[in-house]
Amino acid sequence: MTRQVIMSLLLLLAQAAGATTGDSDPGQAWQRYLSSETNIEPDYQFPHSTCFRAAAITHGLPETLLLAVARGESDFKATARSRANAHGVMQIQWPETAHHLGIYRLSDLYEPCTNIDAGARYLKELMARYDNDLHLTLAAYNYGPSRIAKNAVTIPSGATWYSSYIYRHLDYVLGDRQNRVEVVSRYSDIGHTTLVAFGEPYRAAAFVERLETRAPELRLDWFRKGVGKFEVVLSYDDKDEYTASARRLTQAGFPIQ
Repeated sequence: MTRQVIMSLLLLLAQAAGATTGDSDPGQAWQRYLSSETNIEPDYQFPHSTCFRAAAITHGLPETLLLAVARGESDFKATARSRANAHGVMQIQWPETAHHLGIYRLSDLYEPCTNIDAGARYLKELMARYDNDLHLTLAAYNYGPSRIAKNAVTIPSGATWYSSYIYRHLDYVLGDRQNRVEVVSRYSDIGHTTLVAFGEPYRAAAFVERLETRAPELRLDWFRKGVGKFEVVLSYDDKDEYTASARRLTQAGFPIQ
């Protein structure tokens, strides 16, 4: 990094330190989704689409919910592994959750359809436990059901944050709810440039939120990339959009090379 980029990064981090992240009421956001948006088709053709479609049909879940969880957990990477010893597309924790779901070989978690089906089964089980409350379901998916009471009114702040984080990925999966395009693009065709990496997810999320406040036109996300590494990523469809995004980043105080 150049000295200018480093100074810009430090300034943005200082401003982001006091920022909040996520939907102020993720419970209501998930209720809206369940009541009126579960039949919306994904805005892109995502990786492992056949596996997602089969798991959604088999377990009676919205395909877009599974896609949102997968994008937030691994960005669809079949070989993803977290420092919490979670593995694969849906980040199934080994060995406890995997064994609970009937998977006894770690290598099986790296087979996309097996992993996606396991994640769908686990989500379905949790939805039954929490009476179809997706906010609590996702909190338990991340924190474990032993730490989230069945009728919880308050849950750990990190669990609330995770629910909001997955909803952010749902927004991406659904795209523009009003103006649907006839030709669905392949997710793999989208360009990605890593802007910066962090050791903690909260810092990555706060950094993205601050940049979006300054330049809402940017297509920004952050993803887990290996153990203890969280990358902030700029997305774009073509060279022209990349050039325009680079200009907006410079104006927002974060020039890229």
